Amino acid sequence: MYVPFETLPEHARIWIYQSNRKLSDTEVTAIEEALKTFVDNWAAHGTGLEASFITKHNRFIILAVNQDGQQATGCSIDASVHFIQELEKQYDISLLDKMNVTFKSGEHIAHKSLLDFKKMAKNKAVTADTIVFNNLVNTVGEWQDFWEVPAGESWHSRFF
Repeated sequence: MYVPFETLPEHARIWIYQSNRKLSDTEVTAIEEALKTFVDNWAAHGTGLEASFITKHNRFIILAVNQDGQQATGCSIDASVHFIQELEKQYDISLLDKMNVTFKSGEHIAHKSLLDFKKMAKNKAVTADTIVFNNLVNTVGEWQDFWEVPAGESWHSRFF
């Protein structure tokens, strides 16, 4: 059952998927329609999940579940991953590759392999002050407070 993202409690669980390329506005609109349909029908053991989504920067999909009423289970999580895999095929994008880093470069959002980001840090092309997207956050509250952070304050700090 879809609920507006902003109504979810801070402890609601989230999953963040980043695209390897910027999506067009048309693609984002179509993906949001597909997400709404998926979330409306997302269930665990036959019980609808109180869930939502948000897209950010034409690059990120954030799925969220309020687990107070019904927890997301293995099968329901598998269903969400299958849905994300279908989006990957349909839009020729990568959303599940966790070996990439997305960060702000001036007004733009850059996406690099972990190896390239590490090289950039070594060459001082990015610094501990570079704003990165920490996709390892697990809750809406963590997302609000710790998603866009200086690299030196996230797991990326090991590169500096």
